[in-house]
Amino acid sequence: MLSKKWSHFWLWVFATANTVLFCVGPRTRQMVMDILTEEFAGWLMSDGLMNYRTFSKRLRCWAHLIRKAKGLSVSLDKETKRFGSRVLEVLEYMVEEVKDGSDPPAAASILEDFQGYCEIYRDYPPSEKVRSLAVELLNDWDVIWLPLRSPGLPLTNNDAERALRHWVIARLISHGTRTAEGSQVLGVLASVIETCRLRNVSPWDYLAKVIAERRKGNPVPPLPAPVTA
Repeated sequence: MLSKKWSHFWLWVFATANTVLFCVGPRTRQMVMDILTEEFAGWLMSDGLMNYRTFSKRLRCWAHLIRKAKGLSVSLDKETKRFGSRVLEVLEYMVEEVKDGSDPPAAASILEDFQGYCEIYRDYPPSEKVRSLAVELLNDWDVIWLPLRSPGLPLTNNDAERALRHWVIARLISHGTRTAEGSQVLGVLASVIETCRLRNVSPWDYLAKVIAERRKGNPVPPLPAPVTA
């Protein structure tokens, strides 16, 4: 799950193995609940937005954390650079641990020391970015490191990132939608196109079929089933 700012609202994307859903709306907990509802029982991969914490089966995207750590690691401030470099070092090490099947005792020892290290920087006065990342890591500690205990779980929400990229570019070109109806149309159209692509079927053939059926007064045909490449 991801969201990108779209004028006064945000463009949300929710991606599963064979379906992508786009919505334009406020970046609120209610928005998340309206889409996923309390009945959602799957794993939720997200960034650090607090609105996702309602869900117990939650994962954090390591790519987001790595990007933040890289940004701090090139700071001109020595302490900021030191903290960012340490976070980056630990994250990159843990990525390899997950890939190799991880050694829980070894990882646990490193993380215990690292947790204490983050505690030192959670109130670091000179840098809001350092404090913010330290607090983010500590607040979501168990969720972030869950893949070490269950190596089959994903580390990033790159699928959602890829789905979102084209539509963010479209927003920059068009300057966004102007009405609620336009936002709804955008969400539906983007959802159909990206879902069809994910299922290895032509979105244009499907949309042509939708137009043809609606002109006849027939219901909208269901989305095509996934096709094995």
